[in-house]
Amino acid sequence: MARFTRLEVLNAVIDSGLVPIFYHADAEVAKQVAKAVHAGGARVLEFTNRGDFAFQVFTDLAQYCAAEMPAMILGVGSVVDAPTASMYLASSANFIVGPNLNPEVARVCNRRKVAYMPGTATPTEITNAEEMGVEICKIFPGDSVGGPGFVKALLAPCPWTRIMPTGGVDATEDSIKAWIKAGASCLGMGSRLIRKDWVAAGDWDAIADNVRRVLTWIQEARSGAAPTKRV
Repeated sequence: MARFTRLEVLNAVIDSGLVPIFYHADAEVAKQVAKAVHAGGARVLEFTNRGDFAFQVFTDLAQYCAAEMPAMILGVGSVVDAPTASMYLASSANFIVGPNLNPEVARVCNRRKVAYMPGTATPTEITNAEEMGVEICKIFPGDSVGGPGFVKALLAPCPWTRIMPTGGVDATEDSIKAWIKAGASCLGMGSRLIRKDWVAAGDWDAIADNVRRVLTWIQEARSGAAPTKRV
């Protein structure tokens, strides 16, 4: 059962503006990554459903976060079907993210009042997702879909839409500020935020510092702009 309500999750995502994304097959390494991300100031973390026994690693990580970092909101990504979503919900996933939009996953999440952030790539897909109760639409892959220009253009006729670009968001000041100033509600960031060489070297301080920098750039980009719409 999720430890946080859907509204708590969605507003935490919007307030911070960042969803770090990662996967590792070793539960102990995953715990260190989560600890580093938390030390950098992130409150939300997406563990992707990739690789054999990913579910077992997630379950171990969820128990660790609940005990050691109770404010951390842990969810799961790369979920493409309803059975997989249900499995992770039974292991206390607080939100579900997918590379695609699946109505059955939306239905399962709605039954449990859990946030679902599916991958979308067109205005029609985004509208369909919103009709299924989705509050934050992931655009994926963000750079291929059209970059910050796509977000800005979409929000002109649909200012109620909340967008989370994922894929193509660089851990640089220019990239972060371009996406946020275009109107992105939050950013999904994987290996460009949690670099594989840092994970391999166990350089947890480097990961924490990178998360801290990105969060600072997000807040700077939002400074002076209209407040980001909460749920």
